[in-house]
Amino acid sequence: MNIRNEQRLYQMSVGKVYPLYLAKVTKKGRTKEEVDDIIQWLTGYSSEELAQVVQQEVSFEQFFKNAPKMNEARRLITGVICGIRVEEIKDPIIQEVRYLDKLIDELAKGKKIEKIKRPLIKMEE
Repeated sequence: MNIRNEQRLYQMSVGKVYPLYLAKVTKKGRTKEEVDDIIQWLTGYSSEELAQVVQQEVSFEQFFKNAPKMNEARRLITGVICGIRVEEIKDPIIQEVRYLDKLIDELAKGKKIEKIKRPLIKMEE
């Protein structure tokens, strides 16, 4: 990804992309509640906070920088999105955006919510 595209992604509004996420999953029989659920799992935003972020058209950069608690299990998200392996992306904000894209793709493809929301298995001491 070139610098110009990265800058565009940083500045892109969550509020402008959110309806596209909804359109993608609802045409496949999934729901807004499921979209919100996986976004909340990823970021730690509450339903009210997420609605506010979408309404205020917060940039992806601020959305992820201000996320209440990014889920540690997001590091378990692997695969290709936009031709790039998400686990190999170096820029932290771009990687978070692509993690979210990957989760939305999985939801649209019919993957079960329990599988999308990867469980973080703690190693016993």
